[in-house]
Amino acid sequence: MSLISDAHAQAAAPGAGATSQILILVVFVAVFYFLLIRPQQKRMKEQQNMLSKLATGDEVVTSGGVLGRITDVGDTYLTLEIADGVRIRVQKAAVTQVVPKGTIKGA
Repeated sequence: MSLISDAHAQAAAPGAGATSQILILVVFVAVFYFLLIRPQQKRMKEQQNMLSKLATGDEVVTSGGVLGRITDVGDTYLTLEIADGVRIRVQKAAVTQVVPKGTIKGA
C-alpha cells in the first residue's frame, strides 16, 4: 500500500497538463487553417471570379487539356471552337485557365 500512496504523491497537478494540451490543440488548428483551408478558399474564389468573367473570343484550356476559343457563353455551358468549324459544348466548371489571345495560332 505504501507504493500506491507514493505514486499519487508524485502525480502532476491536475490542471497543468490540460492547459498545455488545449494550447497545443489551438496551435494545430491555427496552422491547419492557414496552411490548408485558407489557400484553398482563395483558389476557389479566384476560379469563380475567372469563370464569371468568361466572354466570347477568350481562349481557354479545359481540365481535359482541350484548347479552344469561346464562341458562345451560357449560364452553365459554353461552346468552344477547337478547330476551324469544329465546336464542342463544355461545362463552364471545366475551364481551368484563360490563356493569352493568339495562343491557339501558335499551338
